[in-house]
Amino acid sequence: MLALRLVRGTHPVVQLRRLCVAAAAAGVGFLLLCSLGYAVGHPGDSSAAVLRLLWCALPLAATVQFAVAVARTDPSIRPRPGLSAIGLGPARLTAIAATSTAVACTLGSAVALLFYLHLRGDITGLPFDGAAADLLAADQPLPLAAALTLLAVVPVAGATAAGLALRPRKTAETPAAVRSATAGLPWGVALLAVGLAVETYAARGDGGGVLAGWVLTAVGLAMAGPGLTHGCGRLLQMVRPGAVRLLAGRVLMDEARRIGRPLGVVSAVGSGAVAGYALYGGELGPLSWLGVTVVVGCTTATLLSAALESKQSRTHTTEALLRLGAPPTVLRTTALLRAGVLLAVFVPLTWAVGALAAVPLRG
Repeated sequence: MLALRLVRGTHPVVQLRRLCVAAAAAGVGFLLLCSLGYAVGHPGDSSAAVLRLLWCALPLAATVQFAVAVARTDPSIRPRPGLSAIGLGPARLTAIAATSTAVACTLGSAVALLFYLHLRGDITGLPFDGAAADLLAADQPLPLAAALTLLAVVPVAGATAAGLALRPRKTAETPAAVRSATAGLPWGVALLAVGLAVETYAARGDGGGVLAGWVLTAVGLAMAGPGLTHGCGRLLQMVRPGAVRLLAGRVLMDEARRIGRPLGVVSAVGSGAVAGYALYGGELGPLSWLGVTVVVGCTTATLLSAALESKQSRTHTTEALLRLGAPPTVLRTTALLRAGVLLAVFVPLTWAVGALAAVPLRG
């Protein structure tokens, strides 16, 4: 009940972010149900049904990542003085964040089930003149237990991930842990190379190998993202930096882990989009477009949430600079400089990875 009261009493912008999580969960739930419908309508084609279900893992992972990012920026679960005295310590706030995430994802799953049943004609008859009947196996009974099990995946995964990400830590982060932002760079490059190699060998086989290669590529870019962001910060501070370049570089180095990972994931999604456009030219089915929309929307929103969290963590530093007389234009210039150098590094990298991934698939 306390979690529901905190959900109702938060700022409208926070409520909008939670509704976005619910919308993403609804999209993933609908994709999972469509995979179930294909399996019911094609009992002899189990390999294709399993492959469709495996491809749903991509929007599921993007939705869970977005749900965690929204939970991290939720002001209602931020520790404040006096909350521990009334029983709202860090562990209780973490439980509230996980519950709020589960509520949003459950709402989305419920909407997906209602919309799926409506398209099947189980509620008010077949809509759109039965155009979706074959796609959703409307002539076959829906296994309700399997449908509810699939719909429970998103709330359970989202709540578990939010609880693990926000769990109380016994020790504070040390400076040595913050220099470790570059530790994942060689591993990320290695995974990226392995992923491209797997896609090359699996190009003439089934889609499962291609999916595995793309996942390795995405994990590699996500691991390399903090190191690349840290390197961008160092690059800005080379050759007699002024105040603007020095401030922008230090911020990138300090926030490399927080910004780099979602930036690497967005780069992976962008490279997949480049490869997909080179292969299919935008000619995708409605379910494929839904999956692409969920993945792109969630990863982009996660990056924006990470940027917001980074800005919130620098509030005291920004206020101190303004008190010392730093003009607001300097802060805006540093923000534009950080964005510019990140775009200059990650956009060519995204295009190059996408182009390399498309070469073997094209053959």
